[in-house]
Amino acid sequence: MKKRTFNKVIFAAFGCQLLSVPLFAQQQKVDTAHTYSIPEITVSDIYQTRETRSTAPLQTFSREALKNLHALQVSDAVKHFAGVTVKDYGGIGGLKTVSIRSLGAQHTAVGYDGITVTDCQTGQIDIGRFSLDNVDRLSLNNGQSDNIFQPARFFASAGILNIQTLTPRFTKGEKTHISGAFKSGSWGLINPSVLLEQQFNKRWSMSANGEWMSSDGQYPYTLHYGNREGDLTSREKRKNTDVQTLRAEAGLYGNFSDKEQWRLKAYYFQSSRGLPKATTFYNDHSTQHLWDKNAFVQSQYKKEFSRQWVFQTSAKWNWSYQRYLDPDTQNSLGKTENSYYQQEYYLSASVLYRLLNNLSFSLSTDGSINTMDTNLTHFAQPTRYSWLTALAGKYVNDWLTISASALATVINEDVKEGGSAGSHRKLTPYVSATFKLFRNEEFRIRIFYKDIFRLPSFNDLYYQEVGNTKLKPENAKQYNIGLTYSKNVCTFIPYLSATVDAYYNKVTDKIIAYPTKNLAIWSMRNLGSVDIKGIDVTGNLSLQPWEKIRINLSGNYTYQRALDVTSPDLSQDKSTYKHQIAYTPRVSASGQAGIETPWFNLSYSFLFSGKRYALGQNIAENRLDSYSDHSISASRDFQIKRVTTSFSVEVLNLMDKNYEIVKYFPMPGRSVRATLKIRY
Repeated sequence: MKKRTFNKVIFAAFGCQLLSVPLFAQQQKVDTAHTYSIPEITVSDIYQTRETRSTAPLQTFSREALKNLHALQVSDAVKHFAGVTVKDYGGIGGLKTVSIRSLGAQHTAVGYDGITVTDCQTGQIDIGRFSLDNVDRLSLNNGQSDNIFQPARFFASAGILNIQTLTPRFTKGEKTHISGAFKSGSWGLINPSVLLEQQFNKRWSMSANGEWMSSDGQYPYTLHYGNREGDLTSREKRKNTDVQTLRAEAGLYGNFSDKEQWRLKAYYFQSSRGLPKATTFYNDHSTQHLWDKNAFVQSQYKKEFSRQWVFQTSAKWNWSYQRYLDPDTQNSLGKTENSYYQQEYYLSASVLYRLLNNLSFSLSTDGSINTMDTNLTHFAQPTRYSWLTALAGKYVNDWLTISASALATVINEDVKEGGSAGSHRKLTPYVSATFKLFRNEEFRIRIFYKDIFRLPSFNDLYYQEVGNTKLKPENAKQYNIGLTYSKNVCTFIPYLSATVDAYYNKVTDKIIAYPTKNLAIWSMRNLGSVDIKGIDVTGNLSLQPWEKIRINLSGNYTYQRALDVTSPDLSQDKSTYKHQIAYTPRVSASGQAGIETPWFNLSYSFLFSGKRYALGQNIAENRLDSYSDHSISASRDFQIKRVTTSFSVEVLNLMDKNYEIVKYFPMPGRSVRATLKIRY
């Protein structure tokens, strides 16, 4: 049973007293009026009930849980969240984006160590570039978090995926931690990594982490020459699927007291990957290539001045570069070669005020400047100035939690060539609540409502003939009602939990590509509307048949109808009216099972997705079959003095199915991966 140490400043981050962190209330009954001077508390309960106590749906994977998911990248783990659609173009190097409850990837924010990751060019984040090697916790919020003490950007999306990396932790007498890992597997996978953590004194520590990954990605698949039974097939190999990535991170941590902390992080990532073509008949040759580079430096500072007042500030500089090459383009140059550059300057400040033990308020304001340039001729070279301010409040007691916020957004844009998108000003509300229905049972009902929008990306606005500077923001209204339950049953069943949430999302002014003069010339328009109704169900069960043996079971199920309700009078294609939107299954599910013993650990996981359609017209020619993906693993730890050695073997896609998440981009079949890790 692993212990967790929580610094007192963490309480403040949730905007209320100890009741905000349910584990403390479960561990010991304390009078909150006498807890202010306690610098830290060590909790030995391995279960956390934040998911069932939250006012809006929250799903989390701890570092231990991530090990049982057979995931190499963040995108692999996110597929196991309820209500999530990951668009995956196949292989390790394929583009991977996440959409929450069919709202689209542009409505989903990604946070990395408490600061959002941005891409103004496309409006969506490729989560395939984030490794799980140094991830401590992965969480997904629908609506927004119960934590009101956070940057304003965390209020500005329909949902947020939070990636929390490892923070150095030292016990008495420890000064240095060193760990190294080496992964290898099918299709030329080589993935070494190293982590160094050093404590200089009681106040200062640092960490440095790096990894390199390479794979040829040439996995076999079955090419079908037609969709009818009896049509010819052949076994082929994916081509131009090589990928090499390098990631390096360094962090400096200043813990000046239990009331004051500072953190600095530097990050660098680069990748080189081939872009395979769709697997159409006799035409799988591709020489297209993509290079990405990304670097950022971010800093966070938090200071608790008194019981009533807490202040925090964040700053970030971000730079990204992308180069695309197609040497086979039939033009006067004999190739297409485009380069894109983005920069961001970001500053945030937040203050928390506790009016009463149970009532707190926060005010957050963020300012940012985003620029983009490219080697394309006559490009607008836009600059976006953003100012977001969020006012939030939260009330908590034993049976009731209420949270509300209002976000004011001011956007101004400028360009060096052509017309700009001008300015946008908008005020968007959010309210959520959870009620405990019975005194002695952790059974709750929760509701939330959120009105939010997403800005058009730079590509939507300025990309050659496709861009449209007259675009309005795409709006989304979210409604959710759910039930949650958790209980420590007995020694044999130490913990179980379940959540059921029904939701309705309404998207208006949806930004879609629309033909203008003819089918060869398209432009972006605010024409689409989508109605989304669904149910998310999650469950967790832990069994302990013997003292040193534990069985962990978890799973989720999603049903959703995401219908295109764009008026037939406005739509170019009237045949899509009230059809399921592209790449959105009606039914999806996932599950995990793990057995922990003193000798070895075993785990099993599966993914299931019902049929989907590659286009908005739900006809047989566009249908993608349902699929299931099963994986298993075994691991063993060896302890020799202060050195721990771990070895694991995983078999992925056990049934060897080349299913397609994106049409004509088959996923890898059965593969094997082995990992050796040494920790000191």
